[in-house]
Amino acid sequence: MNFLPQIVGSFADPASENPTVEMVEAAFRHHGLHWRYLNCEVPANRLAAAVAGARAMGWAGFNCSLPHKVAVIDHLDGLGESARLIGAVNCVVRAGDGRFIGENTDGKGFLRSLQEVTPAAGKRVAIFGAGGAARAIAVELALAEAAEISIVNRTRERGEELARHIASNTATRARFEHWRGLYRLAAEVDVAINATSIGLFPDVDAELPLELDSLRPAMVVADVIPNPPRTRLLEAAAARGCTVLDGLGMLVNQGVAGIRYWTGVDVDARVMRARLEAIFG
Repeated sequence: MNFLPQIVGSFADPASENPTVEMVEAAFRHHGLHWRYLNCEVPANRLAAAVAGARAMGWAGFNCSLPHKVAVIDHLDGLGESARLIGAVNCVVRAGDGRFIGENTDGKGFLRSLQEVTPAAGKRVAIFGAGGAARAIAVELALAEAAEISIVNRTRERGEELARHIASNTATRARFEHWRGLYRLAAEVDVAINATSIGLFPDVDAELPLELDSLRPAMVVADVIPNPPRTRLLEAAAARGCTVLDGLGMLVNQGVAGIRYWTGVDVDARVMRARLEAIFG
């Protein structure tokens, strides 16, 4: 008999609307893993204490969400390749020697979703946004040998910096496109990704400023927003015959990657997605 489960969790502020705990615990139950996942609200000025507490209590790792993905790096012992290139951490893993290593599974989660419908290699990609999600996705697509990535962003400085970062650190071509008014996708784009918060609950009727007639049936159109899973963008893309990827796929797959880092077990993504679908309807 063992009444001491392995502990992992999440540090975020706010934390109450983060559904990760539900899908991860569903996976633990399904696979009979003696693990628990704790959703913790940690303000920025208590992050150092929270990480120290996780070390002291022998946690196997933890997720970091906003606003801690960059700040947590100062409290870790090392970074994985993706986290180093992205410059942010969303998953911390306790190594065998007790060190806390920062990883980033956000982009890996998206890449896994994309690869379920088409390989990333050789694709021409347009990414809307230049924040944390866009950065993680762009890095992983570049590492997976996408041919070209266009960063479409309203703020020139942030978009140009991300495009330079990809071009300088990977073999993928990258460029910035200034987003003003309605954007028209180039005919050669294979994959279009909304990595902004446009359409996120409760503003579910918000629409990406995009010329919808530039969507073509051969395109894959993805949205990182998990709530609602079917955004206005995805509805419009599906109506035009595009292959669509919702934000639940990215969320589930990054969770699968995190659990693999912590436990060494490849859990059933279907169990995790089913739990999220039950929550979001």
